[in-house]
Amino acid sequence: MTSEQFTRNRENYCYRHPDRQSFVLCQRCLRTICPECQTQAAVGVICPDCMREQQKAAPRAVKRGWRRPRAQGSTMSIVRDTRPLATYWIIGITALGYLTQLIPGSPTQRLLQFAGIYVMPATGAPFEPWRLLTALLVHQSIWHIGLNMLALWMIGRSLEPLLGRARFVVLYLLSGLGGSVAVALLTDPRVSVIGASGAIFGLFGALLVIGRHIGANVTTIAIVIGINFAIPFVQGLMPGSMGLVAISWQAHLGGLVTGAAIGFVYARTRARRRRSAQIWLLVAVAVILLALLAVPTLVRS
Repeated sequence: MTSEQFTRNRENYCYRHPDRQSFVLCQRCLRTICPECQTQAAVGVICPDCMREQQKAAPRAVKRGWRRPRAQGSTMSIVRDTRPLATYWIIGITALGYLTQLIPGSPTQRLLQFAGIYVMPATGAPFEPWRLLTALLVHQSIWHIGLNMLALWMIGRSLEPLLGRARFVVLYLLSGLGGSVAVALLTDPRVSVIGASGAIFGLFGALLVIGRHIGANVTTIAIVIGINFAIPFVQGLMPGSMGLVAISWQAHLGGLVTGAAIGFVYARTRARRRRSAQIWLLVAVAVILLALLAVPTLVRS
């Protein structure tokens, strides 16, 4: 689907604000709604029309609980919450993981870091596949986590409301998984890696692809990705040895490719009739990533 075709498809625009593109559907009527029209509910977000119907059908006692005083003393309906809460939760959990690393004698990094040997039973190391994702929670320094979480905060504020919380979390986790898989495929299995950079690059990749599909100017995003991806190589060339590079370009590459693939899935399965196809394609991405982990074992056998 080209950008022009995507733009002409009215299902990609808020039904109340035809000039606003969105990837979020009302969980009741499945119409597209922009962040301003989203009301957080127990099962997701719903549109203003469905919210009014729900309020009409609610018991009187529940309606009284929904009412909020205005500054003038009158009332108004429930306040809509469009904050990128998933982004905030990920930042909070990651920060908590880093704080535990600061405790003297803490085993957090040793227990959560990832290396290829933990998914290669033939090496004799314990099989601990959960490290593929737990490595996202530990970082080398305050600058490491600070830069990663700053990037997550900047991207998440725009991308999470566009995709919805569930899709955003799936994108983040699968991108992190893709980064770890790339490390297992392209790095010495004894080398340990930590950090959420793979997941962050996945967000960059998804934003690039989705932006291209909705006709946005993605030049700036592409430049930022290029600069960040070049940093480890420049760092390695300056002392004259790529072996001194402290940044895992493999995780960056794996996260970027995975995020771009998921962004493509989201863009191509935007229509409500393709929701099941979207879920199955995401499952397929996860299965392919896990299947790739068998490659190093087969090569070394």
